[in-house]
Amino acid sequence: FPLLVAVVLFTVMYTWKAGRRVLYERFRERTLAFDAFLASLRRDLPHRVPGTAVYLAGSADGTPLALLHNLKHNKVLHERVLLLTFRVTEEPHEPPRDRLHVERCEMGFSRLVASYGFMETPNVLDVLQRWRNEGHGDLRISDTTFFVSRETIVVGRKRHLSRWRSALFAILQRNAQPATAFFGLPVNRVVELGMQVEL
Repeated sequence: FPLLVAVVLFTVMYTWKAGRRVLYERFRERTLAFDAFLASLRRDLPHRVPGTAVYLAGSADGTPLALLHNLKHNKVLHERVLLLTFRVTEEPHEPPRDRLHVERCEMGFSRLVASYGFMETPNVLDVLQRWRNEGHGDLRISDTTFFVSRETIVVGRKRHLSRWRSALFAILQRNAQPATAFFGLPVNRVVELGMQVEL
């Protein structure tokens, strides 16, 4: 019985790790380089609306898919756009002085990279408070919209995982804690943009 439990747990954990790796690779294929994205905005600048938009980005160098989908469907861009990436370090706790790195870009964009130790829980509101305290700008949560991606896993023809493992990963993904709760986002200020991803 202990061996059976161990096999089941190992299968679940390995499937989750393998699925997340494939998911990350699929996102990398769809990601547009940020320089190319800014160049496209210079050629055809969309309508700008008041307020601040915060996009959670898995990569610190590409353009978040949620930003591309929002721009494609709604044809608008907020006056100030923050691209926020969380980086987990190999230390249990990250010193406060090394918590936040900010890079200002053109056209109202800023890229924020928040470093957290592996025993710490990332929190978006804490990062924005630190960003404000360090003098990078001022914002009100009531004028801020948080954009996150929500993926639906579809078992495709060209599979990187076996069919049963893809199905298991889809179940795990559906039951995973949503980003809104994990990152401490105010639920009434969040916009989720869904997309289908084939595994």
